Amino acid sequence: MSSPVAPVRRMGEVTMQAFLKGTSVSTKPPLKDRVAATAGSSGENKKAKPVPWVEKYRPKCVDEVAFQEEVVAVLKKSLEGADLPNLLFYGPPGTGKTSTILAAARELFGPELFRLRVLELNASDERGIQVVREKVKNFAQLTVSGSRSDGKPCPPFKIVILDEADSMTSAAQAALRRTMEKESKTTRFCLICNYVSRIIEPLTSRCSKFRFKPLSDKIQQQRLLDIADKEHVKISNEGIAYLVKVSEGDLRKAITFLQSATRLTGGKEITEKVITDIAGVIPAETIDGLFAACQSGSFDKLEGVVKNLIDEGHAATQLVNQLHDVVVENENLSDKQKSIMTEKLAEVDKCLADGADEHLQLISLCATVMQQLTQNC
Repeated sequence: MSSPVAPVRRMGEVTMQAFLKGTSVSTKPPLKDRVAATAGSSGENKKAKPVPWVEKYRPKCVDEVAFQEEVVAVLKKSLEGADLPNLLFYGPPGTGKTSTILAAARELFGPELFRLRVLELNASDERGIQVVREKVKNFAQLTVSGSRSDGKPCPPFKIVILDEADSMTSAAQAALRRTMEKESKTTRFCLICNYVSRIIEPLTSRCSKFRFKPLSDKIQQQRLLDIADKEHVKISNEGIAYLVKVSEGDLRKAITFLQSATRLTGGKEITEKVITDIAGVIPAETIDGLFAACQSGSFDKLEGVVKNLIDEGHAATQLVNQLHDVVVENENLSDKQKSIMTEKLAEVDKCLADGADEHLQLISLCATVMQQLTQNC
C-alpha cells in the first residue's frame, strides 16, 4: 500500500522543477537601477527646497552690505590683513548687523573653517553666567591653526558673535570682561544689540562701537526692486514705496512682507491694499472715521467706533503709532492741543506695554482727543 504523502511530495517536486525551468521575466528592474532612480529623485527634491527670501538674499560678502559705509570700511581693512578689534554693533532691527559680521567671517575664514572658527550665540540660546564661564570661555581658549584650502591667508583668531547682547544679564556681561582680555590673542568678540545703553560700561569700553543707521528709503527701494525682478514679482513703484513706508527702515520686515504678499496674490500685481492687510496697518479711512467720531462730540458714537476697531482685530499699539503721526502732522491743531494729545498717547503706550486692557485704554485716549477737538469748535 502506497503512502498518501508520496503523491504530494512528487507534486511538489514537479512544481519546483517547473518554477526553476520557467521563463517568466520579472517586471521589476534590477536593484542597482532602482537605487539609482531613488537617489536621482531625492536629489531633484533637494534642489527644489524653498528658502525664505530674507535668507536667500542675505549679503554673502561685505561689499553687498547696504548703507553702512563706516563698518564696511573697517571690515575691509581687516580682510586685507589688518587686525580686527572687538566689535559692538548697535542699531534698529533689520539694518544688517548680524548679516555684516557673518559675511565678514565667511570672507575671513572661508566656508570650510567658518564652522570651526565662529561661535554664534543668540537670545534664544541659554546665555546665563554659567554659559559664559563654560561654553564661551572654552571656545575662546582653543588655539587656532591651519590654513584655507584656497590658499588665501587665514587670520590667527576666532570670532565669538553674541547676538542680542542687550538681553544678557549684567552678571553674564560682567563675566565676559575677563575672558575678553585674557583671550585677546586668539579670540575676537562681536556684540550685537538694539540698545547700547543696556550693555555695561566695562564691555563698551573694550569694543569699537558702530551704529547701524536705519536704511534710507532709496536703498530699500533699490534692494526690493532687485528682489522683485529676480523673483518675477509684479509690483509698481508706488507699491514698493508704500512697502518701504510701512516697514519703517527695517529691510528684513520689508522683504518678508514682499514674500507674503507674493504668496497671497498668487502671481497677480501687488497693490497697496494687499500690503496694508499683510502689514497689519490700520487703513487711513478707519483713522479718519475715528477722528470724525471724536469731532462729533458724541461719546456713544465714539465707543461704537472703538469697539468696531478692536472687533476687526487691529492692534492698539499700531493705532497709537499711526495716531501719533496724524496728530503731529495735523495743521488744524494748535501746539497746546498737540502736546496734550501726544502726552496722552505716551501714557497709553506705557499702559499697553504693562499689559493694560486695550479697549479701556483706547476709550481713554479717544476721550482726550474728543475733549481737545470739541474745545476747538
